[in-house]
Amino acid sequence: MSPLRAASGLAAAMGVGRFAFTPLLPVMIGAGRLDARAGAAVAAANYAGYLLGALLLARRPDLNGRIAFHASAAALALSEALMAWPAPAAVAAALRSIAGVASAVLFIGCASVAAGHENRRRAAGIAFGGIGGGIALTGILALIAGTSVSWQLMWLGAATLTALLLAPALRLEVRPATRAAATAARSVRAWRLLQGTYFLEGLGYIVIGTFLVAALQSPGHHSLGTLTWVVVGIAAAPATLLWDLVARRRSPETALVLALALQCVSAILPAISTGVVSALISAALFGATFTGITMLAIEVGGELTGPGAAATLTAGYGLGQVLGPLAVTPVLGDGYGTAFAIAAVILAVATAAALLIRRT
Repeated sequence: MSPLRAASGLAAAMGVGRFAFTPLLPVMIGAGRLDARAGAAVAAANYAGYLLGALLLARRPDLNGRIAFHASAAALALSEALMAWPAPAAVAAALRSIAGVASAVLFIGCASVAAGHENRRRAAGIAFGGIGGGIALTGILALIAGTSVSWQLMWLGAATLTALLLAPALRLEVRPATRAAATAARSVRAWRLLQGTYFLEGLGYIVIGTFLVAALQSPGHHSLGTLTWVVVGIAAAPATLLWDLVARRRSPETALVLALALQCVSAILPAISTGVVSALISAALFGATFTGITMLAIEVGGELTGPGAAATLTAGYGLGQVLGPLAVTPVLGDGYGTAFAIAAVILAVATAAALLIRRT
């Protein structure tokens, strides 16, 4: 049962807690609550909180226990509910920062449970699939609400969904881990390359994850962006199990390279076209890769350094997520195409770095 509970926890922490902002951002922009630049700043605050939480547990893995896990669950649901308060953007940024810290603690707790399971690969495939399920649920929630429900009620709905999904996860046996440390010469080089690859993944993927819906929302296609986000979630839900099959047949390192290359394509498509078909293909590729990349990177890191790899990798990933929206903010004035092009270049470099891991 623990992989299913971990999947429910990751659906809440990541699928809803982290990514509910993506389909809600265009609604908030349309209501005059935020503009694109303020939205990027609020998103960056969430990623900064995620980085802070990951760094804390990377430095103090002994804190990764039931008390921190339960406190983070409460903080995540409450911070989402308070997003319904029409306060200044700085307050929204603070709330999303709290949500980021909580999401990181919950993610690392659920990931550590999956990593410690007797059938680690199968458990990880099930657990990380929860992220896609949570994303699909937030997209469906936004689609149903449409233009008839205020952004305030949408946030209250997201908070309720988070609380419901977290309920079974609270029964997980989350135990403190140890700090990651590579010992063999090959492991040191491969470990550093993996850290760089995963940092670049955080830097590039978050641009797609933050702005894909807003980029596709237009006066003639109000629901296209949200529908695309549902496609992301549907594609992500089974993706980790499929990438596990690829890793078994080839290797986790080879699967990681392939996933990164496909995600690079998902960034190129919205950069060169605003058509519906390319948008849906981009969404499917993005959903089918980003959870798989997370699972594969943590698996490779675990083989190199042990279970403590999750917190260390998540810290670098979190740093990339903070810098990603800030790096593309200056080019958001007339659209999102340039931002996606920048993301594609970053992901291409990440793919090249992952190739070096495979050859190490």
